[in-house]
Amino acid sequence: MEGALQLPIIDLSSTDGTLLADSLRKACVEDGFFCLINHGIEEELIQQVFEGSRRFFGLSLEEKMKLLRKNHRGYSPLYSEMLNSTDNPKGEPKESIYFGAPEDISPYGNLNQWPPQDVLPCWRSTMEEYYRKILCVGKRVVSLMAVALNVDEDFFEKVGAFDPPAALLRPLRYPVAGEIDSSDKHMHGAGAHTDYGIITILVTDGVPGLQVCRDKLKKPQIWEDVHHLKGALIVNIGDMMERWTNCLFKSTLHRVTQPTHERYSVAMFFDPSPDCVVECLKSCCTESSPPRFPPVRAADYLKETYKVTYGDQ
Repeated sequence: MEGALQLPIIDLSSTDGTLLADSLRKACVEDGFFCLINHGIEEELIQQVFEGSRRFFGLSLEEKMKLLRKNHRGYSPLYSEMLNSTDNPKGEPKESIYFGAPEDISPYGNLNQWPPQDVLPCWRSTMEEYYRKILCVGKRVVSLMAVALNVDEDFFEKVGAFDPPAALLRPLRYPVAGEIDSSDKHMHGAGAHTDYGIITILVTDGVPGLQVCRDKLKKPQIWEDVHHLKGALIVNIGDMMERWTNCLFKSTLHRVTQPTHERYSVAMFFDPSPDCVVECLKSCCTESSPPRFPPVRAADYLKETYKVTYGDQ
C-alpha cells in the first residue's frame, strides 16, 4: 500500500478547450481515473439520491427481494455477484439495485423495478432525474475524450454508442464487517476488477474504501487509496474504451476494502448501445502498433462479462 492518491482534477467549467482535452488525455493515459468538478449536478439532488438509497437498503430483505434482478434491472443481494474469486471466494459482500433509462427515453419499455410509492415515495422521480443529468455529464465527458483522441467531437455519438442509451445506474451499499459472516472479515467490499463499458461515473458518501492499482501488470500490485474530494464525481475508464484506444486509455484495476463504517455509493455505468461495434480507432494504431483486439459488438462482449460476474444471464 502506498497511501492516499490525489486523482487528477478535470474542471468542466474551463473555457480553454485545448487545455481541457490535453488534461483529460493525460489523466486517461496515466491514471485511468480522474475527479470531475463543476459538473453541474446539484449537491441537493445528490443528497436526495443518497437519502433514498439509505431508505431502500434499510427495507426488509423480504421487501427488497420482491425486486430481484432480472434483465439486468433490480435488486442484487449480498454475495450475488462475483468480481474476483481470489479476493471474495463467496461473492461480493455488498448489495445494490440496477436501473436503466427512464421509460420515456428507453426503447426497451419499462424494465426498471421500483418499490411501491407508499413504501418509498419520490425515490423513482429522484433517481430518474439523476439518471438524466448524469447521462448528460457522461456524454460531455466522452465527447471531450473524442477530442483528446484526435477524432470528431461527436464520434461516439455517430457510431451509436448512446443510441439507444444503455447506461445502468447502480446505487450500492457496503455493510460493515459486523453484518456479514465473521469468516469473511478479510474479504474486500468489492474484489479487484475493471469496469466493462466506456466510462463509469461514481459518487460516494465520503466513507473511504476505494483503491486503485494504476499498473495492473506489475507484480506485486501496488494499491493506492483514493482521496475523497467533496462535491466531485469520480470517473474511470472501462474496458470498451481501452479497446477503442488500443490500450492508450487505461481501464484501471480497482477494488473496495471492507469498510469500518457503512458505505454508500452510486455508479453510472456507460455501456455502449447493444449493436455498437467497438473497434480500434485509426488514431490509436499504426503499422508498428496494430490493433490488439478484434472488433466486437457491445452486446456480445457484455453478455460474456455478465455471465462471468453473475453466472446466469
